[in-house]
Parts: sequence; C-alpha cells; structure tokens
Amino acid sequence: MGNSIGKIFRLTTFGESHGEALGGVIDGMPAGVKIDLDAVQRELDRRRPGQSSIVTGRNESDRVRILSGLFENITTGTPIGFIIENENQRSGDYGNMRETFRPSHADYTYTEKYGIRDYRGGGRSSARETAARVVAGALARQVLAAEGIKIYAYTSQVGDIELDRDYRKYDPSGIERNAVRCPDADVARRMIELIEQVKSEGDTIGGVVTGVVTGVPAGLGEPVFDKLHAALGSAMLGINAAKGFEYGLGFDFARCRGSEAIDYFKTDGSGRITTATNNSGGIQGGISNGEDIYFRVAFKPVATLLRDVETVNAAGEPVVLNAKGRHDPCVLPRAVPIVEAMTAIVLLDFLLQNRCSRI
Repeated sequence: MGNSIGKIFRLTTFGESHGEALGGVIDGMPAGVKIDLDAVQRELDRRRPGQSSIVTGRNESDRVRILSGLFENITTGTPIGFIIENENQRSGDYGNMRETFRPSHADYTYTEKYGIRDYRGGGRSSARETAARVVAGALARQVLAAEGIKIYAYTSQVGDIELDRDYRKYDPSGIERNAVRCPDADVARRMIELIEQVKSEGDTIGGVVTGVVTGVPAGLGEPVFDKLHAALGSAMLGINAAKGFEYGLGFDFARCRGSEAIDYFKTDGSGRITTATNNSGGIQGGISNGEDIYFRVAFKPVATLLRDVETVNAAGEPVVLNAKGRHDPCVLPRAVPIVEAMTAIVLLDFLLQNRCSRI
C-alpha cells in the first residue's frame, strides 16, 4: 500500500535503491500526446547522483527505458511502463548497518512495520525511488506546457543563508547556472561554500526549496477533502527528507490582521477578475484562482552522518555507528527537480479531474 499517487493521472512506483532496477506504471495519460523523450531524460539528469561535488558521488546514468504506452513517441492512452536500471550499487558499504538502526532514518520503523528491511542504502525508503517520480513528472509537464502551465523550483535557503521570499525578484533562467540551483549567483556561491564546509566535517545541512507555477487556470481543486493545496502538501511531504510545507504567506499569516492578509479583487485591462495581491498563493477555498501558485518545502539535513554516532542495534544494545557509503551532504540541489515533478503530477491529475466535473 502507499505506492501510488493520483486519481486519474496515477503513478505507481516500484524498486529499491540496491535492487536490479527502479520503475513505475502510469495510468491515465491522455492519448495522442507527442512526447519528447530527450526532455524526460534531461529531467532525470538534473536529479541523478554524481553531478557535482556537493551531492552524492554514486555514479548512475539513470537512463530511462519506456516499456509500453508509447507508439512512435506518441502516447496511446494505455499504461506507460518504464524502468531505470541500477548500475553503481556498492552494497558492501552497508554491511555494518545490517543489525544497526541509523538515527532519524527509516531503519527502525521499517523493521517494526514489516519485520524485515533491506538495509542496503535504505531499500525502498531511499531517495533513489524518486527517480521514478521524475519520469512521471516530466511526462506530465509536457501535457501541462501545452495548456500554458509552467513549473519551476529553486533552492531558496541552505542553513541560515536564504533568499528574499518574494519569488518575483529572481530570474528563473539563473537556476541551472550553478550546482546548488539558486537563481542568485552570489547567494549560490555562499550556499555552495557552506555545503562544502559541512561535507568536510562529515556533517549534513538542510534548507528550503521554493516552487512556482504560472498559467494555472482558475477552478482546479475540490472544496473539501481534495483541496489543491492539501494535495500539493501531501505530494511534497511524500518526498524523502521533506519536513514542512507552506503556500502563499504560509505561517506568516499567523502574524497578520485580516486587513493585511486578504487579497482584494479587481479587474485587469481585459476585464478578467484578478487579485491585487497574492497572499493566498494562487489557491482559495482549496481551488486555484488563476494567480501564480507559490509554495515552500523545508528539507531536513540528511540523517546519515559520515562520523561516529551513538545508536542501538536490533537487540537494543548501545553501539557506535560509523556509516560508509556515498551520501548527499545536502539534498536541496537534487530535490529541486523532484519538487517540480511532484507538482506536475498533482496539477495534471487535478486538470483531468476538473474536465470531468463540468460538461
């Protein structure tokens, strides 16, 4: 259970970090969509390990192989099956974790839930599973792009180094110009220096990814249990190491008076109803209002430290763990394309649902 997301556009993933392959099955992809497979691979390349000195050194090509659902690169409306083979596992690095529970990791909880766990790189709990989500997101965003919906995300905070929260101050074209995926070059340099510092100390650090969606039509989302912001929050908090989600002013609403927080309505030059401000983050009553959707996702520091840490083994005995393997000192650079992918999956699903709600 719990391996699928979406109602109409639905992704089910499978595979473990050190198994033969990862993959997924996508149901509900509209037929007749011309797919740019190179664009799908580019999204995987943005997420893959080994792309810079500030991410894990695991060397995976992450080449996706589509098994079904496409004919001459056009979707047929049938399930899209795909796999990504694992190529560079070093399972021996995890031998000392067979009977040891890593602090703040899923080792103990998986053992309690299932009575067994794959200790090699975390198995199913590994962030490597997110590669399958990036494939689905890359396909979804090609459909969304044809509808004029654009998605981007960027690293807005690492440790105590952060950008201004107003996403409109930054040019998205600068995001891919540095390894940390921050649109401000000077701030990016400081972020990279901080990540390299904590890495040299065998430590890790957290931060925040900001997501932005433009061109969203009004009317996406349901008013009660399937609110659009709730679905986005669920998708984001389903990403490994994600610990917090807020949209619009988020927790800053708690400091405001109503007169400061409400978004007054107005009409633009063409007579379209819009809002003077966008404190609501593009969503009101759980339904998109046609303004930009923007949100923030907080990520914790990676739980695996490359230094001695105190923990217990399966027998409850105190032990000292010295973890080996290749781990990200900061998940933020590789989390950016995952945030974008999860956003695309949710939005396409809600777009398709919306088409079923009105005739």
